[in-house]
Amino acid sequence: MATSNGNTPTSAGQIPVIDISGSIPQAEVAKQLVDAAATYGFVYVKNQGKDIPVEVIDGIFQLSKNFFSSPLEEKEPCKIQTNNRGWVGMHAETLDTKNQRIGDFKEAFNLAEFANGKAQQPLPPAFTPHEEQLDRFHKYCHSLMEKLLILFAIGLEVDPAQGGSDWFASRHRGDDDSSCTLRLLHYPPIPSGTDYKPEVDIRAGAHSDYGSITLLFQRPGQPGLEIIPPSTTVQHGQRDYSNKASWKPVPVFPPGTETDPSPPILVNIGDLLSYWTNNLLKSTVHRVVFPNSGKEGGEDRYSIAYFGHPMGATVLVPVPSEMVRALDGVNAGASTGVEAMTADEHLMSRLKATYGGLYDDKKDVKAAES
Repeated sequence: MATSNGNTPTSAGQIPVIDISGSIPQAEVAKQLVDAAATYGFVYVKNQGKDIPVEVIDGIFQLSKNFFSSPLEEKEPCKIQTNNRGWVGMHAETLDTKNQRIGDFKEAFNLAEFANGKAQQPLPPAFTPHEEQLDRFHKYCHSLMEKLLILFAIGLEVDPAQGGSDWFASRHRGDDDSSCTLRLLHYPPIPSGTDYKPEVDIRAGAHSDYGSITLLFQRPGQPGLEIIPPSTTVQHGQRDYSNKASWKPVPVFPPGTETDPSPPILVNIGDLLSYWTNNLLKSTVHRVVFPNSGKEGGEDRYSIAYFGHPMGATVLVPVPSEMVRALDGVNAGASTGVEAMTADEHLMSRLKATYGGLYDDKKDVKAAES
C-alpha cells in the first residue's frame, strides 16, 4: 500500500485522495498533487467542508434537481447560445464523434460568473430567486480553483522571478469577462421505448476537458465516470476510446472516504494545464456510462462541474519551471491538441467540434468554458 497524503492509503492504480485543508505541510501537499496529476491526470480532494461547506454543495444539487425536473417551456427560453451559456438539451452534445451514433444522453445548464451578484444570462424560474446562492457557489469554486493552481505552481517549482506560486492563478484573474463556467448536469434514466444501443450509446462521450482544471462534485450512489489511464498503451499513434478500450471506473467514494460528510471533490487536469506543463500533468480522457450497461433504464445521475479557464487573451506559453523544461523532447501540442494560441481561440475550436451547427457562420464570439 502506498500513502497519498499521510492519512489516506491508496493501492496501486487508485487515484490518490489528498487533504489540502492545511493539516499537512504545503510543500508536501503540492508535491503530492503534481505526482497524482502526472500519473493519473485526476486527484481527489478530501471534502470536510472547509473549502466549500457541505450544506452549500447540497443546496446547489437541490437547485439543479429542481431545474431539471421543471417543464420544457421553462427551459427553452434559456437554450444555450454561442457564448456557451444556458440550457443544453438531451443529445445536443456529441463529445466523441468517432464512436457515438447520437449525442450524449444528458442535459446541462452552463452558468457564467455573476457580476455584482447578478447573472449575465437569462435564468429559468427555478434559478431566478436563487441568484445569490448560485453566485456564492461560483465564488467558492473559483477560490478553490485558485488554491489548487497555487499548489500546482509550488509543486512545479515555478521560477519566483517570473510569477512563482501565482503563475497559474494570476492568469485566471482580470477585468474582462471570465471564461470559468459552472455546469449543472443531469443524466436521466433511459426512457422506455428508446432505441438504446449499449454497445455505442453513452451518457457522455470520451473527451478531455478544455481548460486548466475541473472540479467535479458527485452524489453518493450515482457512479458512471470512467477514465483511460495515461499509462494505457498507444497503438499506431492513437489510443482506443471505444467500448473495447481499457476503461477504469472512478468511484464516487474511494476507499478511506466512506465516512466523510460528503464525497471528495474530484479534480482533473484540462488541456491547457497539460499544455502549459509540456504534458507533465496529464489531460486524461474520460466518459460517463450508464450503470449496469443501461439495464432497467439505469438511474438518475446528477453532478456539478466547475471548469476553470484562464482569461481569454492569455497566450498559451510553457510555464517557467525547470521540471517542465526538462521535458523539451515532448511535443506538448501534439499530446494535447493545443497549439500556440490564446485561451479563447483554443476554447472556440473545441466548442465548434462539440456543438457543430450552433457555431456555423458565426464569427467573433466571446466564449466561456464547456
